[in-house]
Order: sequence, then structure tokens, then C-alpha cells
Amino acid sequence: MPTIEPSNVVTLVIQHKVRPGYLPAYQAWLKRALAAAEQQSGHLGVNVIRADGQGDAFTTVLRFAEGWQLDEWIASDRRRLLIDEVLPLLEGGDQIQVSRDHEFWFTPEHAQAPQPPKWKQAVLTYLVICPLTMLIPLLWQPLFQQYPALAGVVPSNLLITLCIVVPVVFWIMPVVTRCCAGWLSAR
Repeated sequence: MPTIEPSNVVTLVIQHKVRPGYLPAYQAWLKRALAAAEQQSGHLGVNVIRADGQGDAFTTVLRFAEGWQLDEWIASDRRRLLIDEVLPLLEGGDQIQVSRDHEFWFTPEHAQAPQPPKWKQAVLTYLVICPLTMLIPLLWQPLFQQYPALAGVVPSNLLITLCIVVPVVFWIMPVVTRCCAGWLSAR
């Protein structure tokens, strides 16, 4: 399996506002669309964010291993057919934004909004990662004592880093940036 360099990961942010009365049809469509995206080469994961947890505005964040894989998905006939199918259910159409940098966690909700200051991005990232760098090694310690081969510098660092990076990228940072959105956008 090829390794994925963090610099290659790209993110597709899709915003949809569902017309009144079409929410069940949209949710059924979204389930099919996400299943189709998961079949695309290079698909790494997806987060669906619903405004206020139950509103009619949805933000879907898809991550792909390589830019060309995302480009293939965007240009695919399969996606085009799915978009043609959902457009009558939407107000404002299919709004997409592609992020080819590491700052996708900090992508503002609206295109007109400025990116949060770098120092706020650094503080928030530090506050998420620092506790994990203290906790995760402690959790692995019993296994390292039982299996000394895993306790070596390379294997232990690979395991610990994996246990920090995966949750941070896929679960923790998306939630934390939503929770801290007010602070991030305040000037």
C-alpha cells in the first residue's frame, strides 16, 4: 500500500441548502452520493456537518489522497449524474470548494470570510496535539513492556504518531474547529 504524504491530501468542501419539504429526499440522495464517493480511488474519508445539527444546510467535507484523484471524482460521469439528480432539491445549487493545502480544518464557512490568523491556527492545533502526545505514549507503555521489539525508537514512534494523526485529522480537528469557530473568526 503506498504511503500518503500529507502534502498530497486534498479536500473537497461541498455546501448544500435543501429546499423546504425536500429534506428526506436529500438525505436519501446524500447517502447514495457518499457511498459512490467512497468507491472513488484515493478517497480517505468524509464528514457531514449539518447546520445546528438539524437545519436544512449541509456541509460535506471529502478528503482524497491525491489531487488528480479528487479531480477525477469531480469530473466523473457518476458525480455529474448525482448532481443533476439533486439540483432540483437545492436552493443555490451545488457549491464546491477545493483545498489543496493543510489548512482545510480552518477553511471559513463562507467564501467571503477571511482565513483565521495563523497564530490562532497554531494555538488550536497545539492545544489538540499536545495532550495526545502525553497520553498516547502512556497508553502504549504496557504493550511496549510486554513486547520490547515494539518499544524501539522507530516502531514506537510509528505507532504513537499513527494514533495521534488519524484521530486528529479525521475526528478531533473537525469537531474542535466547529466548536471554536467564533474564536477563530473573531478579530
